[in-house]
Amino acid sequence: MSDLNPKPAGTASTAAAPAKKRPAPKSARRRSREIALQGLYEWLLSAADAGVIDAHMHEQEGFEKCDKRHFEALLHGCIREAADLDAVLKRHVDRDTTLLSPVEHGVLLIGTYELKHCMDVPYRVAINEAVELAKSFGGTDGHKYVNGVLDKAAADLRPDEVRKARAR
Repeated sequence: MSDLNPKPAGTASTAAAPAKKRPAPKSARRRSREIALQGLYEWLLSAADAGVIDAHMHEQEGFEKCDKRHFEALLHGCIREAADLDAVLKRHVDRDTTLLSPVEHGVLLIGTYELKHCMDVPYRVAINEAVELAKSFGGTDGHKYVNGVLDKAAADLRPDEVRKARAR
């Protein structure tokens, strides 16, 4: 939904504070994940038709700068495969996925979808991107939960890649 916006950054409290560096521009993939998360949030709350949500997300500010193919894969793939993705998550979460916050649930769906289907995205990148989404949009410590769950899911979905990385 359009009201799912990143949390505002903190502000400096003194005039003597050093100037903050400008954040690096967001990649097209990161933007696609953010907009897909907004769409999944809307879907989780309303169960609206994926096509209606897709059209709504195309109207969001910054959509033209996202990786449209990746957005489409994430939004439609997560909605289409929600039951299968939740089955993967169910092995690693401490409650039914319907009891998760819609933000964390959406982030976990995206992370699990990328781990399962986006082999061009290294598993550590998929997890890190999900953690960043949770930091931007989720609750205070939601990113820690997302990290732990997706780390375990990665071991299930990409055992060889995880084993090799952990052996280093």
